[in-house]
Amino acid sequence: MVTSLPYAALRAFEAVVRLNGFSRAADELGMSQSAVSQHVRMLEDWTGQRLLVRGARASHPTDEGQRLADAVAEGLGRIGEACQDLRSRGRSGTTLAVTCLPGFAINWLFPRLIRFDQAHPDITVSISTDPRPISFAGGEADVAIRYGMGRYPGLFVRKLLGESLTPVCAPSLLAGEAPLRVPADLARHALLVDELKPVGGRLPNWEFWAAQSGVTLPRPARIRRFGQSNMVVQAAIEGLGVALGRDALVMDALADGRLVRPFALPPVPSDYAFWLVCPEAALERPAARAFHDWVLAEAEACDKPG
Repeated sequence: MVTSLPYAALRAFEAVVRLNGFSRAADELGMSQSAVSQHVRMLEDWTGQRLLVRGARASHPTDEGQRLADAVAEGLGRIGEACQDLRSRGRSGTTLAVTCLPGFAINWLFPRLIRFDQAHPDITVSISTDPRPISFAGGEADVAIRYGMGRYPGLFVRKLLGESLTPVCAPSLLAGEAPLRVPADLARHALLVDELKPVGGRLPNWEFWAAQSGVTLPRPARIRRFGQSNMVVQAAIEGLGVALGRDALVMDALADGRLVRPFALPPVPSDYAFWLVCPEAALERPAARAFHDWVLAEAEACDKPG
């Protein structure tokens, strides 16, 4: 009976529920949205149950669908742990594969990683900055740092860094031909936009910042869109416009003066955060445990004044 289970359809359905949509599920699975939709429809036919309530902007599981998605997520988590354990036995205990988004790697992790190397010279860390979601079940990574709401069923999840939002720019923009002092002045500047994909919650974009700050966002002179957060930060440093700074990604540039806050407004808390994620079994490896302890200590240090 087990051999007759529609494994591909179950995996596709679990991804749709976990990622809150067909588009992100398709990206993770490396297939078209149409193929994912067909898998879900086939699963509904196979179970004889309606599993999803489809909407124009998002799809939500029914009670039966949520029960099934949770069961699949738990099963995949156990499979991932087993695979991780098998791969770890054949891998040197002094190597560690870590995956995270390019923006976080370049602006936060890389500048600090030398301290891990100095503390643990016997551990070789390999960093992957592939923006696509990574499946632990596929053995592509030992540890991940992910960005979103922290919903990763079947995995060990620990909040690494919370997030707040504040406009940032190069110092040269403060007193140029079009001085930048209040939000209304954005009408004479380029707005740098990070094209984030929604993963639940309220998207931390310019509109969200304006609404939470109680200000009216003017039409900017120009909008520059980027697909990676590190490009947004670098464009701001180069004086190409004003970026909405996500503090984990701009704290170092603010500290050394490459970026400044042009407005006297308090930062806006974001719904999103950075999370340390891995199979529970991964933390039994000394290398993974060492990285876990080190990166959490680094994150904690960022929250301390001075």
